[in-house]
Amino acid sequence: MPMPTKETALPGRDEAMPVPPAHYVNGNPLQGPYPAHLQRAMFGMGCFWGVERKFWQLEGVYTTAVGYAAGLTPNPTYQEVCTGLTGHNEVVLMVFDPDVITYAQLLKAFWEGHDPTQGMRQGNDVGTQYRSGIYTFDEAQAAQAHASRTDYQQALHDAGFGDVSTEIIPAPEFYFAEDYHQQYLAKNPGGYCGLGGTGVGCAVGLGVAGD
Repeated sequence: MPMPTKETALPGRDEAMPVPPAHYVNGNPLQGPYPAHLQRAMFGMGCFWGVERKFWQLEGVYTTAVGYAAGLTPNPTYQEVCTGLTGHNEVVLMVFDPDVITYAQLLKAFWEGHDPTQGMRQGNDVGTQYRSGIYTFDEAQAAQAHASRTDYQQALHDAGFGDVSTEIIPAPEFYFAEDYHQQYLAKNPGGYCGLGGTGVGCAVGLGVAGD
C-alpha cells in the first residue's frame, strides 16, 4: 500500500494529545522526563494494543505507551491514521532498565512477536500503520537492530519465509495515542489482539548473536 506524500498527507494540528499521568497497569508515568539511568526503545509490529501488553509484561520495562510515529501528519488522531493519509505507524514506546533487560532481549521479543515479512500488514490488519519497524535512539541500537535483522532474515529463509520488510530508521517524533488506547488490553481484557509470530526463534538476546 502506498505511503502518502507531503502534498497528499493530512494537515494535522498544533495541539498535542492529552496524556494520562500514569500507566494503567504499573502506575509509572507515561511521559518523561524518566529516571536518568533508563533507556528508550520504539517498535511497530502490528496493532499496538497487543504489542504494548507484550512489552509491559517483561521484567525491566519501566513504562510503555502507544502512539504514532514515522509519518507526516503532526499530532494525528486514530481516525486520521486509519485513513492511510498520515504515513504514521502504530508503535509502542517503552522505557526500560538496561541493567535488568537488554536492548538485544527487546529485539528478540520484537522479532518473535510478529511476522516481519508481510509488508504493509500484519495478519488480517492491512494498512501502512501496521508495518514492521524499529526506531532507534542511538548508534548502538541501530547497529544491534541491523545485525539482528540480518541474523533473523537468515533464520526465516531457512524456515521457508520471504524477505524481511522491517524498516529501521532513527526514532522520529512520537505522538501519543488517545487515552483509551493506552494499556487497552488491561482495560479491556477480552479485546482484540492481533499479535502473532512466525514460530521461528531468534537467537538475539541469548548470547548467540547480536549481543
